[in-house]
Amino acid sequence: MKISKTAYDDAFRTLLNDCSELIIPVVNEVFGENYTGKEKIIFGINEHFLSQEEDNVKKVITDSSFVIISSDGIQKRYHIECQSTADNSMLVRIFEYDAQIALDSGNIVDNVLTVTFPNSAVIFLRHSGKTPNEMRIRMITPGGSTEYLVPVVKVQKYNLEEIFSKRLLFFIPFYIFSHEKQFPEYEGNEVKLQKLCEEYIYIRTKLNDLQKVGEVSELTKSAVCVTTNHVLALIAQKYQRVQEGVENVMRGKILDYEAKTIRNKAIAEGKAEGRAEGIAEMKAQIEERAKDMLRDKMTLPLVEKYTHIPMPRIEELARGLGLL
Repeated sequence: MKISKTAYDDAFRTLLNDCSELIIPVVNEVFGENYTGKEKIIFGINEHFLSQEEDNVKKVITDSSFVIISSDGIQKRYHIECQSTADNSMLVRIFEYDAQIALDSGNIVDNVLTVTFPNSAVIFLRHSGKTPNEMRIRMITPGGSTEYLVPVVKVQKYNLEEIFSKRLLFFIPFYIFSHEKQFPEYEGNEVKLQKLCEEYIYIRTKLNDLQKVGEVSELTKSAVCVTTNHVLALIAQKYQRVQEGVENVMRGKILDYEAKTIRNKAIAEGKAEGRAEGIAEMKAQIEERAKDMLRDKMTLPLVEKYTHIPMPRIEELARGLGLL
């Protein structure tokens, strides 16, 4: 995979463009809204041009600016920035973007310019003890002072149970940041690496389940998996085994092979055609897949779970591969 230096931003924008419905639960979480997911989302332009000294113009790009229109027609504008790490210029950039967004939708009536600032927030992919829980922008004007809150989201604080219970699937590509400090351990420790991979097996399984019941589309599931691997390629580029382990899962090398479906189909076809060899052939395919899983260092209980092969037979296969 070609590693992009903008993989984090690319993942963020890809999900926004291709799976815009995923931003609704994020807005609910960050701003305390109660959107149902049936609202209309309208994205604004993400490029703005700011005048600088000596007639220079600077182009700035916002990560996301959009309007959500509720079922009763109420419109609210939001602006969310995604940052890998905190820096002192973040608030300045947010204010620049917010002011330009407000001007874009401003209007003049009876010599009065009215501008509406968006609800803004920052998503930090990494955080430390110094990372604030919230930020504020205060404006002092000749007519008085005012300020507004800029909520801060720390992705590393969310575990998988929270991500799925709150439907924060937008955060899945960035979940790997919670493991970043342990990469050296995973690279040299097979047991710890397998536990990491099992977390991603859980992610992939949950995504499959949501897709089967129609809560997410095939496109959304695929987009989440692809962007996860893009982020992984950048954050873990020095750790080949970590990359390979997680990528194999998210590419569907394991879970996209529907062993149970194949087995049931083989039985049905065998009965219909009266040919036992049909069942035997399918059984052989499933066992070959089980061998692939074992070679990929998947634990025996997980191989049993995903292939439905009895444990004694799995142990035989493992011994045949010299793994037991």
